[in-house]
Amino acid sequence: MRHYFHGGIHPSDGTDKRLSNQKPIRVYTPQVVEVSMKQSPGGFCDAVVNVGDKVAKGDLIGKPVSFSGANIHAGISGTVTEIRIDQDAYGREVKTVVIQADGTGNEKKDSVCEYEEKIIDLSGYAREDIIANMKEGGIIGLGGAGFPAHIKYETKEKIKYILVNAAECEPYLTCDHMLVMEHGYAVINGVLLLVKASGADKAIICFEDNKKDAAGHLQDIISNTELPVEIKILPTKYPLGGERQLVEAVLHMEVPAGKLPASIGVIINNVGTAKAVADMVIGGNPLTSRVVTVTGKVREPGNYLVPIGTRFTELINLSGGFTAENCRVIEGGPMTGHCLQIGGTHEELMGSVAKTTSAIVVLEDTSKVETPCIRCGECERVCPAGLAPFKIDFAAIEDDIDLCRRLYATECISCGCCSYVCPAKRELAYRITEAKTEILRHKA
Repeated sequence: MRHYFHGGIHPSDGTDKRLSNQKPIRVYTPQVVEVSMKQSPGGFCDAVVNVGDKVAKGDLIGKPVSFSGANIHAGISGTVTEIRIDQDAYGREVKTVVIQADGTGNEKKDSVCEYEEKIIDLSGYAREDIIANMKEGGIIGLGGAGFPAHIKYETKEKIKYILVNAAECEPYLTCDHMLVMEHGYAVINGVLLLVKASGADKAIICFEDNKKDAAGHLQDIISNTELPVEIKILPTKYPLGGERQLVEAVLHMEVPAGKLPASIGVIINNVGTAKAVADMVIGGNPLTSRVVTVTGKVREPGNYLVPIGTRFTELINLSGGFTAENCRVIEGGPMTGHCLQIGGTHEELMGSVAKTTSAIVVLEDTSKVETPCIRCGECERVCPAGLAPFKIDFAAIEDDIDLCRRLYATECISCGCCSYVCPAKRELAYRITEAKTEILRHKA
């Protein structure tokens, strides 16, 4: 087999994707949104509105107070009814702005803009203006990491390639697939804006070969043009969507340890981010909504375009509720997402859609028991970062953070491949991720 990327697994046979990969995107606007002022792992913001304030859709309601934060805008028009203090997974206080819809402008369907129907002449858009608009619009990486998009384009490195991640390698997720199928022109226009913002030679939009219909749709759009855009179809293998894995598979290059892709002339963005850039730069609409896949053990799996802050329980309601008695609810994909709830009813489900919420996956919960490591080496074989997970796991259990560092735990991408293949059911990915976080905390 031609050089692809090191390690990786095949965690599904495709039946998971088929639950929702042909379901058209449904638009849903709730009467209440609960918008967290933390929209990415480290992206804290402070509310710039007060209880009683009237806000219109697209109004600024949160400004970043940390490097990895980005502007937050109202997804509906209404009144701020509450600003409460919640806690994140690490016990840190986070404000949540609650907005009650007033019925003004929420039910109106947005008209289709020109950039959604054809390729736009972008000669009048300057690099600086594109980057400034990305910052103003609160655009972050919609693939899961949630890093502010504009910061990547402020690099002083010479950029040669933009890789647009449309692989959507996580099991069950289909939001990017359907976004491409229904908003192909907007995606291409967004990609062209990213090329212009970076000064790159070209963009390569990357698909797994289980999405040939989406790849073909974009190929039809750019055919008979001289646009600096290439469509590339790659063999399905998890985690192709990881930045380093995508670079290795597409460009046959390696991102040095501790470095960013920009160091070798590459910037990587999710396909949803490209669409969001077009919405903001051309359409003047900040990032206030996103497509979310709701799938698994629900009656009607589907894809929904919802405002940021839509409550998870409403999405489960839209999908007909749970179809299993004892469910585990995951925000994001089953490999890299985090658990929201185990057991209980969907009415008890807490939380709301963030900019990084790609999916709500409901699985039947099963118990497992960790047993001693048998030193089979399977975790090392599949690790796409080339690590020895079982060794880092031993060090983490002994709370030897320095040894974890010397074993390069910080290079772990938390993909979960090691835990997936472990015959002893070791919680490798969890403990290594915790060790990685602790190392970075000590460094800070």
